Amino acid sequence: MENFLSLKLEETLFESLAKINFKTPTPIQAKAIPIALDGKDILGTAQTGTGKTGAFGIPLVNHLLKTKKETALVITPTRELATQVMQTLNNLIGRGNIRTTLLIGGDSMQKQLKQMRRNPRLVVGTPGRINDHLKRKTLRLNNTSFLVLDESDRMLDMGFTPQINQVLQTVPKKHQTLLFSATLPGNILRLAEKYLNQPVRISVGSTSTPIEKIKQEVLRVNDGDKYNQLIKEIYTRQGSILIFVKTRRNAERMVKRLKHDDHDADAIHGNLRQNKRDRVIKAFRNNHFRILVGTDVASRGLDIPAIKHVINFDLPQVPEDFIHRIGRTARAGAEGSALSFIGNEDRAKWNAIQRLIDPNFRSEPGRDQRRRRKRGGHSFDRQDRRNKNRFKKRRDNRGTQHESQSEKNSKSFNFKKNFNGKKKDFKKRFFKKRKPFSGKRQNFRD
Repeated sequence: MENFLSLKLEETLFESLAKINFKTPTPIQAKAIPIALDGKDILGTAQTGTGKTGAFGIPLVNHLLKTKKETALVITPTRELATQVMQTLNNLIGRGNIRTTLLIGGDSMQKQLKQMRRNPRLVVGTPGRINDHLKRKTLRLNNTSFLVLDESDRMLDMGFTPQINQVLQTVPKKHQTLLFSATLPGNILRLAEKYLNQPVRISVGSTSTPIEKIKQEVLRVNDGDKYNQLIKEIYTRQGSILIFVKTRRNAERMVKRLKHDDHDADAIHGNLRQNKRDRVIKAFRNNHFRILVGTDVASRGLDIPAIKHVINFDLPQVPEDFIHRIGRTARAGAEGSALSFIGNEDRAKWNAIQRLIDPNFRSEPGRDQRRRRKRGGHSFDRQDRRNKNRFKKRRDNRGTQHESQSEKNSKSFNFKKNFNGKKKDFKKRFFKKRKPFSGKRQNFRD
């Protein structure tokens, strides 16, 4: 498949592809789209930023354009990813008469209820809010014939397994399922085995290897000097910058410090309301500020081609999130850079990330191991001999102590023997009948 013109697509979809300048398919699109158009289930893995949304979006929109009453459902782990997918699918729909609805947490429930009354044929959302509507019976999946599970590993990691099972049990048995995941752990394989119908396995590239066009850099710093080094890096780099930190508090503090140092910055994290998140992302996309500070909420679903640099101020807790973080740059064939700060306590995390990228990686020895290595050889033997001598001395001391103790015991025994013999005389001497009190007051000194 060299281009989209070789596919049997609806004319409206061809117009939309031309309008958004979709000409050459990416590897995952070239493999997945023809299979999905044949109505087969797919179990797919690919690197982040390789066009997975188009891989399931084009056959999904084509399916809805061909049918009149059937509906489609797309489930994503985060609000940002759901919003991004919704935007891409709306671009693919173009002038096609397909009503859509975005069901995500943090958004107005009343607005969503109003949209659901219009009977949309395409629903994109997160597992929690989709199940809320299922319980309210405002979302019905009776006519759902096309189901997409995007970033499935992330959804299961976030604890959405009951919600996903509820959705998969609610949709009709006769439907097409496309499941995409960055990795394929055991829980994903069990899910696919239970709910997918003879899926076609598609894998493009290594899901644990970053995109080749990302220039990776590492900077070893002391924890107290990280912010100063960050300011130096900001001054030496051109273009927009995405900085990842651990927590939302760290993100807010970082933005305050950057603004105090005359840098245009804003934060995005899980504690923001959805309308605030949307405003921040839109302003960053339109270059209203240069630096975006975020938690791992921004590691998936943030598709902004203008991001030139990703800086891992704090390393992620999960090694797989490192691939998704740096995948926010070098999107759609562009070039980008990723810088990671390695602090004093980050060695274990960094080694885990390197093992994920390269299974043959040998972890760097820590300070304790290097000290043990330096202490090896003759010095250790001397220490060992010293310990043996100590043990001998201690054992000899124990012997002498035992002998002296036996001597003491024998002396005490003789003393008791002699004392028992003189017991009666001792009593006579010291326990005689006291003289009667004379009545005279004795001096204290007497």
